[in-house]
Amino acid sequence: MTPGLTDLIGRLPGDPDLVQPAVALALAILFYSAAWGIAQLLAPRIRRSLPPLGDALAGHVRAITRHGIAALLLALGLAFFPTGSLGHLVMGIVLGSAVALLATHILRGLAIPRWAVVPLALILFILIVSGSGGGIAPVGEMLDRVGVNLGKRRITLLGLLSIAATCVALFAAVRLTNRVISRWIQKTTGFDPTQKLLAQKLAAIIVVVAAFFIGVDLLSIDLTAFAVFSGALGLAIGFGLQKTFGNLIAGIILLMDRSIKPGDVIVVGDSFGWVNKIGVRAVSVITRDGKEHLIPNENLMTQEVENWSYSDRNVRVRIPIGIAFDSDLKLAQQLMLQAAQESPRVLRSPKPNVWLTGFGESRVEHDILVWISDPEGGVGNVKSDVLFRVWQLFRDNGIAIPYPQRVIHRVPDTDQQ
Repeated sequence: MTPGLTDLIGRLPGDPDLVQPAVALALAILFYSAAWGIAQLLAPRIRRSLPPLGDALAGHVRAITRHGIAALLLALGLAFFPTGSLGHLVMGIVLGSAVALLATHILRGLAIPRWAVVPLALILFILIVSGSGGGIAPVGEMLDRVGVNLGKRRITLLGLLSIAATCVALFAAVRLTNRVISRWIQKTTGFDPTQKLLAQKLAAIIVVVAAFFIGVDLLSIDLTAFAVFSGALGLAIGFGLQKTFGNLIAGIILLMDRSIKPGDVIVVGDSFGWVNKIGVRAVSVITRDGKEHLIPNENLMTQEVENWSYSDRNVRVRIPIGIAFDSDLKLAQQLMLQAAQESPRVLRSPKPNVWLTGFGESRVEHDILVWISDPEGGVGNVKSDVLFRVWQLFRDNGIAIPYPQRVIHRVPDTDQQ
């Protein structure tokens, strides 16, 4: 404790052993109050100046700022009290709580499961409080004594806790980095949507690989220990995970050559819809029924795919219709063209057209050809709208739409004649 603070506490009435922790608690409350006020001012500015970070931790920026500032002030407050004193312990408990809450808000902001957040926050709290009460070494030695021997290696509780804490921290760092990079790429104006998605996938792979090697270094794992299993692992990947890696590479190729992009309208087999997302394993295609089909990336590389919006979003819709032989063909064709032009989704350029395609058994066959620019909205509703308008116009102008008729002739029985 500093001499000035010691003299001040010594002048206060009462037992110094009780006054000292009371002063420490009062300082802790003062520091937290100051941190709350500073966070109220800084949090909005942090969200404005660092929008990717603010978006990645949306809803937790103010709490993170508050507990982070409080932790810094409380760490400075520890210097006012001698190590091992009650004041130092009280300040350490509040500091441990601040650090635990800071870690909790960061991890929860990154959508880390609660079952992984609580143990890590508890470990941080115990480590800080034990350091304030007499040192971390005794706690570490106690945890290191609890363990089992497996061959030449000993697995201890301290080692398991270290591995768990490191994995959770790295997982949180990977998720935060991916979110920040993803939002930064999304706000970049120099890339189109496909290039942005490709950049996000490549950045995610790089971040994961970097986190793996950082984790290996932090945990002091000897990679030569895996040399025995490398051949078996490679064989397992070659046979068991070849589809997974094939879909991964196929997804990257699809993004690179831009043959299929999010928003495209495609037909793959019996699946018709628009591409919602190109993932690591599969492409999400949403149909007009609201069903989401997950098609493996490899299928889109090896099967025939109809892409209605690959180079041009305009799609021509063919609507067959027939009229009676005794109808006025010229008037009927004008009415068909009028119905197509009045439909709201039909484009004016290219303009609609009506073709006479043939003479059937009971009607004159026509095709109404119209163009639309939003195939993701479906084509069935366009056909329905045009046919309904044709029906009304035909009914108002006396144009008949025939139905098949069959005439049955009775053959006389020659034996009765």
